[in-house]
Formats: sequence, structure tokens, C-alpha cells
Amino acid sequence: MSLTPQERKAIVILPLAALSIWALVQYVIFPDNTAPTALVAAQTSGELRQRLALLRQTAAALSVREAIIKQTDSDLADRERGIIQADTFAQAQAELLQTARRVGTSNQLDVRSGDFGPPKAFGEYGIVYATITFDCHVEQLLNFLADLTREPELIVPSEERITSNNPKEKTMSVRMVLAGIVPKKLVPEKKGLGTF
Repeated sequence: MSLTPQERKAIVILPLAALSIWALVQYVIFPDNTAPTALVAAQTSGELRQRLALLRQTAAALSVREAIIKQTDSDLADRERGIIQADTFAQAQAELLQTARRVGTSNQLDVRSGDFGPPKAFGEYGIVYATITFDCHVEQLLNFLADLTREPELIVPSEERITSNNPKEKTMSVRMVLAGIVPKKLVPEKKGLGTF
């Protein structure tokens, strides 16, 4: 029996087509991952060892980090005890003034109040201001400032003006602006101009 030219072409093309379909199914649609797995496992075992060493170092440092965080939280709690607690910033300013008068009285100073500055935001906190005036000797001023730092509230002088009052008695007039730390919620928010 003799084959026609079309049958001869089919005999040559059909096995090539079948081989192409088999290769497409074998390597593209359903790839066989068993052969390269050993190669990938060999490459990643070194990487896995490095990752394991890194994880061990991180785990060892974790207890140190937790101790640092606990210490930081404790320090922050100690410092936040000095925040002036009040319902409004006016009450916080009155508390600031009351503390200044108490410290002044212990140093035989007649602390008089002046004006109150507007509160300001200070990071996560706020600052309230109170101006005080008094007449004193140098040692009384130094004792007043030293005693003010011993108070549990976080109060510091932010501005001072000292003038000679009576040179014979060696007294001076002091005008001081005290600043105290308060929770930020006491500081009124500034309103913008808005949009036009």
C-alpha cells in the first residue's frame, strides 16, 4: 500500500504535535516540581540557617527590649505624676499660683499674682503660665527657686526680671513667669480662618 503525500505529512506532523502538547502540559500547565525541589532545598538550607540565627538573636534581644520598655514606662509614670491635674486650664493656673504662694510663704516671701498667659501646646502635653511678683533678698530668691524644684508638680520659671529695690537693705523686686505642665486636653484648640 502506498501513502499519499498528505498521509506522509500527517505521520511526520502528528508525533511533533503530540510531543508539543505533552511538553506544554508537562512543563507549563502541570509542572513537575519533584526534580528541582532538591536543588531549591539545597539552596535554601543555607538561607534557613541564616534566618534561624537571626531569629535566635532577635529572641535573645527581646527580653532586654522588654526590660527597657518597662523601665521607660516606669520613668514616664514617675514624671507624669508631676503634671498639674485640673479640669480646666484656669484651674491649672490657679494650682500653679497656689504652689508658688505656698513655696514663697515657706521662704517668708509675699508672693503676689499678676497676669496669666495663654496656655500653649507642648508635644503631648500643654503648658500653663502664671506671673508672680515679690520683693526679697538674694538668699530668699535662691531658696525659693530650690524649693520650687523640690515640688512634685513640674513647675519651672520660664522668664524672670530682677531689679534692685533697696540698695541699703540689699533687696530686689522679682517678676517671674512660672510654667507648669498640664494634660494637652486642657489647651484650647486654635481655630483656623476656614475656607472661603
